[in-house]
Amino acid sequence: MTKRPNQGCGLNASCVMFSLVLAMQPACTHEAPCPVTAANEPATPATAPTPAVATTPPTHSVASTTPVLATPTLPASGVLMHAEYARTIARTAYVWGWPLVNMLNRKNTITRAPQPGLLGGILPVAPRGQIAMLSDYIDPAESFVTCPNQDVVYGLGFFSLDEEPVVIQVPDFGERFWVYALYDVRTDQFGQLGKPYGTKPGFYLLVGPNWKGEAPAGITAVVRSPTALANAIPRIFQNDTAEDKKAIQAVINQVVAYPLKNFDGKVKVVEWNQAPTIPAPKSEGPAAETKWVVPEKFFDEFGAVLDMTPPLPGEEALYGQFRALLDAAAKDPELKKVLLATAIETEREVIAPFFAWKRNGRPAGNGWNRSTNNAEFGLDYFNRTGTSKSNMFDNRPNETQYFYTDDDSTGVQLDGHHAYEVTFAAGQEPPVNGFWSLTLYNERHLFHPNPLKRYSLGTKNANLVRNPDGSLTLYVGATSPGAGREANWLPAPAGHLSLYIRAYWGKSAIADGSWKPPTIKKVR
Repeated sequence: MTKRPNQGCGLNASCVMFSLVLAMQPACTHEAPCPVTAANEPATPATAPTPAVATTPPTHSVASTTPVLATPTLPASGVLMHAEYARTIARTAYVWGWPLVNMLNRKNTITRAPQPGLLGGILPVAPRGQIAMLSDYIDPAESFVTCPNQDVVYGLGFFSLDEEPVVIQVPDFGERFWVYALYDVRTDQFGQLGKPYGTKPGFYLLVGPNWKGEAPAGITAVVRSPTALANAIPRIFQNDTAEDKKAIQAVINQVVAYPLKNFDGKVKVVEWNQAPTIPAPKSEGPAAETKWVVPEKFFDEFGAVLDMTPPLPGEEALYGQFRALLDAAAKDPELKKVLLATAIETEREVIAPFFAWKRNGRPAGNGWNRSTNNAEFGLDYFNRTGTSKSNMFDNRPNETQYFYTDDDSTGVQLDGHHAYEVTFAAGQEPPVNGFWSLTLYNERHLFHPNPLKRYSLGTKNANLVRNPDGSLTLYVGATSPGAGREANWLPAPAGHLSLYIRAYWGKSAIADGSWKPPTIKKVR
């Protein structure tokens, strides 16, 4: 796993406002994630440091000079909090809690499904404790999450792992790239299931932090989540050929998850290409991502998030402030109005700007930014909130690095009325062990419907035409670059667009930042 530099307190405001409490690291942290342990094998206890032995014991008692750190006093309840103080805390709470409320509301919606199937014939949905799988690339009409890709076959499911542990099957994927991204309520990944980890086929038991049961015989390994609320998004690579779309069916039909009580040691098979369609609510207006966080409801939902999410080391002071805020607002209707107004204001002034790629991650060269601490956010609230707004459910860095931009190489907004060339020099396509792609999105970070039904180009495309010198030029625009170049063309809307490179299982040049994404040249 890529080790992150120390991110400090995350939000500068919280560093100034609060004295964060130092605490012992728990068994599972984001620097040392929860291990995948063999079933029925107890975790090795941490070894206590060996105490130093004095060669000459003292002959008299010596008073200790080491100060004893008392537990700091947390905010008092029952105070009459004034409006400006409440507004200050509420703004921080909104930024901190936005991804978690987002996750909670997605779970509440997806798990309403009566059985695993496709919501509106598009989105995998399933009751709690199960997953549903697609049988091909995701439909371009998808708007559950921004920045979907058409390189993999997706699955999706949400769990409550303390109450109901879940068995997830791993079939033999052969040489095909695959990864099961498992997310806790903070949208940090836990566990390591995928080709980058050499995971063996078998039955893997997902459990919550407080689950104390025994794994039955036949379970390959136990994977523990730091939070009870969790979800899984399997991603299985598929080449864009009729042959591979047929070949993948047998393996994805074995990607199944179900409650532990249903485990019998036998591989369960579901014909996912026969998954039922589940009626979806009628959408209104232009296609855009579902609004998972509603400012007017945020503080009504925020308390539940605090209750289900144990604080990370150093977050105790934040939790104390947040709970004091909710306590005060519950007793003061005028203060409740302040929280409502602050939520609406913070959504507009702080959250909405994260939709611009230049406000996500770090600069990567040639006008692109790259994902930072993705799915390993810990205390990095800036990138956690930015990612949740712009492209939620990234993979962790060693599994995928993301490069994105709204602008051409001169810093001007990309627009389909123009034509662009994106050229990878010979030998400079993204260096990966898995696969790479360049995807085009419209101004809402969703696919642009087009007659070619083409939304990305990359490893999956066997018919890309390279230049005589070995370089690869991809063409972006609303109109065709010409018959001889159409194999390399990404059709664009006649308006704003963005470009997005995925590098799955990147090699060292991806991980260390020495590989630079290509320039985007406007040619018309």
